[in-house]
Amino acid sequence: MPTYEYECKNCGHHLDAFQRMSDKPLTDCPACHQPALKRKISAGAGIIFKGSGFYQTDYRSSDYKKASEKDKPAPPAETKKNDPPPPAATK
Repeated sequence: MPTYEYECKNCGHHLDAFQRMSDKPLTDCPACHQPALKRKISAGAGIIFKGSGFYQTDYRSSDYKKASEKDKPAPPAETKKNDPPPPAATK
């Protein structure tokens, strides 16, 4: 749920309200009790990412990581230039 900023046009009181997006805007000022509140347009809060990264595998246990290494397919074997081609299959 977002936090909305409000300002009273009557007395200048500022407040923040934690509301659902579907809630109707507040109208009555808690300071002067007049229906003069207006929702301000704000940039919102910034998101700060710190650390090495945020990936699904960052928080996996070491046992899980070891098991996943075993499940990976082996890389294809390299063939040498002088190796004879594999025998053809007979029918």
